[in-house]
Amino acid sequence: MLKADLRKIYMQKRKALSTDEAFLLSEKIFNNFLSYFRPVTGEKVHIFIPIEKFKEIDTQIFIQYFLRQNIRVFVPKVTDRLISIEIFENTEFTVNNWGISEPVSNTDSGEHHFDYVITPLLYCDKHGNRVGYGKGFYDAFFQSLSPDSKKIGINYFNAEESIDDIWENDTPLDYLVTPTEVLSFFKDSE
Repeated sequence: MLKADLRKIYMQKRKALSTDEAFLLSEKIFNNFLSYFRPVTGEKVHIFIPIEKFKEIDTQIFIQYFLRQNIRVFVPKVTDRLISIEIFENTEFTVNNWGISEPVSNTDSGEHHFDYVITPLLYCDKHGNRVGYGKGFYDAFFQSLSPDSKKIGINYFNAEESIDDIWENDTPLDYLVTPTEVLSFFKDSE
C-alpha cells in the first residue's frame, strides 16, 4: 500500500481507541520493550514525547522508568531540524505550535550515539519501513546517528501490509515493538 493510504488507515485506527485502551496497550508495549532490550543504568535513550491529540503511545511510562533507573533520557525538539535535548526530573517544558510538549531549552546535546532511539510512527511493515507524519525529520535524524544506535519503532498495531512507495532517503527501523511482539529487521538475528 502507499504511505498516504496507510497514514489515513492507521490514524483512523488510532482515533478509534479509547483512552483506556491506548493506555493499556502503551503499558504492554513498554513491558515488551523492557523484556526484550533490558536497558541498564548509564545507557542513553532518545525517546519522543507523545502528541496526545493523535493518541500516540504514552511514552511518559518509559521516560519515568528511565529517569528512576538513571538511564540518560534525550527527547527531540524541532528547530530547523530535529535536535536532541537531555532531560532530567526538573526539566522545564512548553507546548509548541504542533501541540508537542518539548523542553524550553534549545541546546542540542550533540549526542550521536544512543543505545536506543524510540521512534514515533503510524505504521511499520515487516521490513522495518515506517510511515510517520510525512515531515521527514526522523529520516534526517537517523542519518546523523552512529550506526550502532538501535532504531526502535513502537506501535499499537502489528506489521501487516507492505509499504510500496519507499524512497531513497527513507531509513528503515531495526526493531518494532507492539503490544504482542518484538520484530527484529536484521538479516542475521542478534
